[in-house]
Amino acid sequence: MTADPQHWVVLPAAGAGRRFGGPIPKQYLPLRGRRVIEHSLAVFVQHPLIAGCVIALSPEDEWWQDTAYADHPAVKRVAGGAERSDSVAHALAALAGNAADDDWVLVHDAARPCLTTEDLDRLLAALVDEPVGALLAVPMHDTVKAAEDAFGARVERTLPRQQLWRAYTPQAFRLGQLREALAHCRAQGIAITDDASAIEQLGLRPLLVEGRVDNIKITRPEDLSLAEFFLDH
Repeated sequence: MTADPQHWVVLPAAGAGRRFGGPIPKQYLPLRGRRVIEHSLAVFVQHPLIAGCVIALSPEDEWWQDTAYADHPAVKRVAGGAERSDSVAHALAALAGNAADDDWVLVHDAARPCLTTEDLDRLLAALVDEPVGALLAVPMHDTVKAAEDAFGARVERTLPRQQLWRAYTPQAFRLGQLREALAHCRAQGIAITDDASAIEQLGLRPLLVEGRVDNIKITRPEDLSLAEFFLDH
C-alpha cells in the first residue's frame, strides 16, 4: 500500500435526468451565475489534496464544452456508460494510468452542487488509516414508512429510524477495490444505487461520516431554488 495515497475525484454525469425533465440535463442548468456542474466541481478543483478529476459524460453531450472546466488541466473527460455504475467504471479505467490501486477515489454526484469545503475536509480526514472507505451521510430524523407496494398507496409498517442514514456523496474508496466491487456487481447482475452498496457486496462496511443536510442533489425543479438558498447562506 502506498505511503501517501493520492485523492482523485470521479463525477458520473452521463445521465439525462429523466425525473427532472426538460431539454437540458439538470447538471447544466444555471445556478447563481454558473451551471450546476461547475458548482459541483469547484470545491474539488480548488482543494489542495485533490490530484485531479475525471468526469464521465454521454458521447452525445453538447453542453460540457461551454463550461468553465472544459479545458481545465485538472479535469479529464471520458465517455460515460448506460448506467451510473458503468460511468464510474469507465472513469476508474481512465485513472489507471495516473493513479495507484491504493489511491482514494471520491465519487460525487454531478448534480450535487452544495458540498462545502468543511464537509470535504471532514471526509478526507476520516480516510486516514481507514481500511474500507467512507461516505458523507446524514442521520434520519423523520419517521419513515414502508409502503405495501411500489405505488405507496398504504403503509405496510414503520421503520425504526435509529439506524437509518441518508447516503450522500462524495463516497470514497480505494481505486482497486471499487473497481473490483463494480465488476463483481456487474458479473452477478446486482443493481446498485451508489458506490457504497457495491463495496457492501464484497462483505465490507464503509464508514458513515456525518455531513451537512444542505448537501442536496438536484432531482426535481424545486431543488434548484433550494440549492440557490443554501449557496446564498
